[in-house]
Amino acid sequence: MATKHEQILLHIHSLPVGNKISVRQIAKDMTVSEGTAYRAIKEAENKGLVSTIERVGTIRIEKKERENIERLTYAEVVNIVDGHVVGGRTGLHKTLNKFVIGAMKLEAMMRYTEAGNLLIVGNRTKAHEYALNAGAAVLITGGFDAEESIKKLADELELPVISTSYDTFTVAAMINRAIYDQLIKKEIVLVGDILIPVEKSYYLTSKSTVKQWGELNGETKHSRFPVVDPNTMKVLGMVTSKDILGRKKDEPIDKVMTRHPLTVSMKTSVASAAHVMIWEGIELLPVVNETNQLQGVISRQDVLKAMQMIQRQPQIGETIDDLILKEVKIEKNEQKRQTFQVTPQMTNHLGAISYGVFTTLVTEAANQLLKEYKRSDLVVENMTIYFIKPVQMESMIEIVPRLLDVGRKFGKVDVEVFSEGNLVGKAMMMCQLLEK
Repeated sequence: MATKHEQILLHIHSLPVGNKISVRQIAKDMTVSEGTAYRAIKEAENKGLVSTIERVGTIRIEKKERENIERLTYAEVVNIVDGHVVGGRTGLHKTLNKFVIGAMKLEAMMRYTEAGNLLIVGNRTKAHEYALNAGAAVLITGGFDAEESIKKLADELELPVISTSYDTFTVAAMINRAIYDQLIKKEIVLVGDILIPVEKSYYLTSKSTVKQWGELNGETKHSRFPVVDPNTMKVLGMVTSKDILGRKKDEPIDKVMTRHPLTVSMKTSVASAAHVMIWEGIELLPVVNETNQLQGVISRQDVLKAMQMIQRQPQIGETIDDLILKEVKIEKNEQKRQTFQVTPQMTNHLGAISYGVFTTLVTEAANQLLKEYKRSDLVVENMTIYFIKPVQMESMIEIVPRLLDVGRKFGKVDVEVFSEGNLVGKAMMMCQLLEK
């Protein structure tokens, strides 16, 4: 039977998009404490089912799929620009296709404003009216309010009118940044993207026997299976070939299984799951939700295939690492010696190269060198860095990686960093190799 927490989540999921949600009302409807209702609403917000806006409250929004992640809802825009809603609150759950900056004459502005847009404009009442009639929401910059007639029209058309104290340029930059961050998230492959769902995966229940493990082993050729509670589907343990050695066929699985197994969630990155599986030497991991219910499984083979796919995918949104590594020039020889110029954006408050940039550089140097010996990706297991001298902005630095040892699963690399012929930093790294 589902817990109260799970029942509340199901109830929230069943509510119509745009519906307002309150802790008190949920507690009353579901006959639970306000603390339980609050925790469930917070989880629903993490799952993208609801959005909480200051001075408006919590509203049910449409959950976005990963293919559609870069489209923001008007509710999200309110939070991004630290704004407040002056009209059309019932339309906050809707998503916007694009935003238009109203820094032009009214007639020209209207040519670019369509249904599903967000018009960013100052205190121009006619522009507000035309945009709403065209099916677009309005974001008023400079801290201005809207006319009462505009508020009334927004309520009738269910299109939000939002006011923010920021100027137009700042608002556009904030929204652009939010969309850009979403694009980067979209490119990161998560466990939820590759898992074998529970209805297609293999598992045993606490009522199963050693004999049933043998039958499942013969059918799937796997030797490791999650064990779940047959009523709640909560993961209780894992059973492997080692656990059943020397056991009688009629012995219950829950007597031989390993309790409190390693699990991952749908939002765990594939890289993190690969690290766990290779480090622990396991071929299969159960995927669970927040209440430890089985959602599916991932195999080591699926994880490594996904890691190879990631390497072939273009990155749409550039991360900080991408921006740093674009500046690196690599010599085409065995040493993989690298040169790099420290730009002002890559320094700390003292004007020297930041520790984060330095770490990225030495990690990439090790990565490039190890790829020459082992065609595999790597995860840094541990790293010791020595910052010997500060490196000032606009200095040229030279990164010299040296392979100490490489095996089937691990590689050891020493990296030295020079500036103007002087040793300025050094790193010793142990890397775990993810074989393809």
